[in-house]
Amino acid sequence: MRNGRPTVETDSPSGIDLGQYQTEADNHGYVAQLTDIGSEDARKFLDVGIDTSGKDRSGTFIQKDRSVIHCHARLDGVEVMSISQAQQTHAWLSDYIWRAVDPDQDAFTARAKAIPHEGYFIRSAPGQHVAEPVQACLYIAKERFSQNVHNVVIAEEGSRLQVITGCATSPHLVAGLHVGVSEFYVKRGAQLHFTMIHDWGQKVNVRPRTVVHVEAGGVFVSNYISLKPVGSLQMNPITYLDGEGAVARFNSVLVAAKGCHMDVGSRVVLNAPGTRAEIISRAIAAGGTIIARGELIGKVAGVKAHLECKGLILKEGLMHAIPELRGYMPGVEMSHEAAVGKIDQAEIEYLMARGVDEEEAVSMIVRGFLNVDIEGLPAGLRQKIDRIIHETQKDMM
Repeated sequence: MRNGRPTVETDSPSGIDLGQYQTEADNHGYVAQLTDIGSEDARKFLDVGIDTSGKDRSGTFIQKDRSVIHCHARLDGVEVMSISQAQQTHAWLSDYIWRAVDPDQDAFTARAKAIPHEGYFIRSAPGQHVAEPVQACLYIAKERFSQNVHNVVIAEEGSRLQVITGCATSPHLVAGLHVGVSEFYVKRGAQLHFTMIHDWGQKVNVRPRTVVHVEAGGVFVSNYISLKPVGSLQMNPITYLDGEGAVARFNSVLVAAKGCHMDVGSRVVLNAPGTRAEIISRAIAAGGTIIARGELIGKVAGVKAHLECKGLILKEGLMHAIPELRGYMPGVEMSHEAAVGKIDQAEIEYLMARGVDEEEAVSMIVRGFLNVDIEGLPAGLRQKIDRIIHETQKDMM
């Protein structure tokens, strides 16, 4: 025990001994020009949607271990800072930090509170429609480092903001821990599109803890993509639709190779009339374990929500879909659809009858299954994801 808290967390079959991870790391120098970032790191960044040319981006934040190595906003109407800089700049930020997430929620939130390693602050000004996305990268280079970050994103009233965040590790890294506490605030009539692409190491444990609040007429869209091996991943963001007409949409694309344990879900609480929610998940168990959760909670009449979870098992593993609906009032409209299975042999035979060999037929079906229409992606990033899917399906077969 440390400070009355257990040092071993046991949400996964093997548990996590927090004591095996280091919380100190060397300082990495600040890089004033994105193009000066080392080629090895730049390649890893690009794999998760972070372009070191800065082209078609309104701002960039990059953190390596505990060091912020680049941070700037290129367009008016958007702020991009480290969380410590933001606290020094905006006294009012204290009203937002740790407001949505309780630091005593579990061992990981307590760790992020006790041993903080920066994180980002991104904000769109009231009424501003930020035309190009902000990109943010959280990167681990030190072996067995515990990166504990706290992120705050605020889309002010009537604004539009898109954020692409890529999380990755250096090519040589085997084991590590990422703890990410994120608090999102979507104000009245604002829109926030948030896309996450993860590319961790085979023994990296990942523990995001996220809460979102959406006010009246606000829209929050979350896209989550994890196609590469990871030791374990546990995330279940909670979104509160607190104002009339607020909307939340979640899309996730997951692949679990042998040795991977993923417990991924989304929970949306519809607290106001006219609120809408949609959760769509595509998951492939290719030797690993995926627990795909989805929970919709209707608290008032006049809400509508739908949950769709589809999983394929390509190799021996576990695909566990857990859809949940909870309604508290008459007039709640919520539905779910869940399916777990294998590739339909009839589909393979159909393609083979048209001159495609069996291996390519299976590959085409897998690519089609993973290619969910992800909302709001820039064309360049969409092409990048398509290429990653193409490469990933080769490894799965």
